[in-house]
Amino acid sequence: MFSAYAKFFAVCLLLLLASCSNAQKQQRYTPQEITLRHDIGEMLLVGFRGTDLDSNNHIVRDIQEYHIGGVILFEYDAPSRSRPRNIVSPAQLKRLCTQLQGLSEEPLFISIDQEGGKVNRLPQQYGFPYFASAESMSKKGKDSVRHYAEITGQTLGYMGINLNFAPCVDVNVNPNCPVIGKVERSFSSNPNKVATCAAIWIGEQRNEHVISCVKHFPGHGSSDKDSHAGLVDVTNSWKRNELIPYKKLIGTGQVDMIMTTHVFNAQIDSVWPATLSKKTLTNLLRDSLGFKGIIITDDLAMGAMTKQYEYNEILQNAILAGADILCLSNNGKEYEPNLVPKTVDLIFNMVKEGKIPEERIHQSAFRIRQLKKRI
Repeated sequence: MFSAYAKFFAVCLLLLLASCSNAQKQQRYTPQEITLRHDIGEMLLVGFRGTDLDSNNHIVRDIQEYHIGGVILFEYDAPSRSRPRNIVSPAQLKRLCTQLQGLSEEPLFISIDQEGGKVNRLPQQYGFPYFASAESMSKKGKDSVRHYAEITGQTLGYMGINLNFAPCVDVNVNPNCPVIGKVERSFSSNPNKVATCAAIWIGEQRNEHVISCVKHFPGHGSSDKDSHAGLVDVTNSWKRNELIPYKKLIGTGQVDMIMTTHVFNAQIDSVWPATLSKKTLTNLLRDSLGFKGIIITDDLAMGAMTKQYEYNEILQNAILAGADILCLSNNGKEYEPNLVPKTVDLIFNMVKEGKIPEERIHQSAFRIRQLKKRI
């Protein structure tokens, strides 16, 4: 009996100390600065290790103290080259998603890359359904696309995953592209067919209250290299018809979120790759194509970013370019438990130093919260 009471009081003491510590941190900032830091947190979508949560997992701190806007789940942990990362079974995944959502004061984006085929975070051997590749389902027709989109939406919705980084709307310009055509991630080499298939996919996911994120703007299907490994130049291979799926889908009003690609394309911007390019994200995507939704970066841990630029340079230029959410998978070369505190402090200091307008942060946070109202 004494042991039980001792444990109870010890837990209470730890919670009290943690609360006092957090209060002391908050006292360092004015109310305006606290709001700013909360809005910076809203812009972060973060990866973590763990199939179950305990108080020692940094993601608990990241959600509760830094108010991150979302998490991304993986089946495989790249830094350690091992499994599991976050997923081992349907029951476990549903429990994890419930735990995560319960930690947040605001709705949390719980996201995944579930395209089917090679990009499949929910393997059959773990007890999940079979998910075909985009290419194979589109070859069988619209009913096949609708069937697999419905299964995907139902599976994710039941698990508690509310954001899927799919469909991929890259046009299959180069069938030998190592990350698109060669691995069957494109619906078609016909941009109109890509748009048609993607519209079906988005509609089926929306029926299950799962947000779709189309990718990779302004097109990765013409590349001959993998942007995970390093910077890819598509200046001489990119075709303007790779924009057709975006133009058509944006015109329908169905697109809530678009993911950037890290490719360099001098036809659009001769200085910066797409993720860091204001000409690409603001001038082209927002102004020319009329996109009003959320722009999210592709994973900032990819080689196309980390091998070319310093981390603070990536953050500053992505935000100035027009990105609303920064994807921090923490699933690249190294794993950083303190990635969120580091990132929030870097962006906060850039704002205070006048390198990033404060209004840019609030603008993105507002867009994110508007979409979350639908969750």
